[in-house]
Amino acid sequence: MRIVHIGDVIGKPGRQALHKYLPEIKGHLKPDIIIVNAENAANGFGVTPSICNDMYENGVSCITTGNHVWGQKDTVFQIEEDERLMRPANFSKLAPGKGYYLGETASGHKYLVINVMGRVYMEPVDDPFACVRDILQFHKMGSEVDAIIVDIHAEASSEKMGMGQFLDGKVSLVVGTHSHIPTADAQILTKGTAYQTDSGMTGSYDSVIGMEKGASIQYFTTGIKQGGRQPAKEEVSVCGVFVETDDETGLATHIEPIRLGGRLAQSMPKL
Repeated sequence: MRIVHIGDVIGKPGRQALHKYLPEIKGHLKPDIIIVNAENAANGFGVTPSICNDMYENGVSCITTGNHVWGQKDTVFQIEEDERLMRPANFSKLAPGKGYYLGETASGHKYLVINVMGRVYMEPVDDPFACVRDILQFHKMGSEVDAIIVDIHAEASSEKMGMGQFLDGKVSLVVGTHSHIPTADAQILTKGTAYQTDSGMTGSYDSVIGMEKGASIQYFTTGIKQGGRQPAKEEVSVCGVFVETDDETGLATHIEPIRLGGRLAQSMPKL
């Protein structure tokens, strides 16, 4: 199976870049699954029904989120009706929606996507390790499902790496989101799970983590917050990761980063 994961989409500039480069990604890599983290897609905070629908129409299989999932008021209602839109699974059990999605590819392969949020330097949530473990008790890779992807939305690299090692050999891919910086550690772990600490953001890298520079620099230098931050518009890149898996075991056979557009060094996986 071929899997594409796209990192945090930042506002309209990120959405436009995704729309521009998705045809190239689909044409070259021919992915069976496209997963997009869209928690910053609506002006930097949350996602809306129309944004989700536009992504689905352009070939996105499902959408993960993180700490900004409730940034738009309509999400509370949408997430109850749209099973392809996830919030972190380790949120309160009383929160609307679900933190995982069980899907099927056009060729009939079943896959499971799990979305969790870290606890180090983040808002209080339930244990992400126990949460994933409990979900996997009902979905065994290689029997019930053909591939399992875990998006861990977390601040600390150590927590993301810990999740990768914890799940090595049990899932196809563990990929981090939230830091908005693509890491240079795409690898296949000892027991066959593909891993990258952060897939990066789909947004402007002439920015401060995707937002306009001025307001952030003012805050860092003076401590003063004035007005809302807006997504930066220049030098926009699409960042993510591409993984191929073994159809029998679900384990990874190949992983490479994706970086298209903007000022970053370009990277389109080679088949």
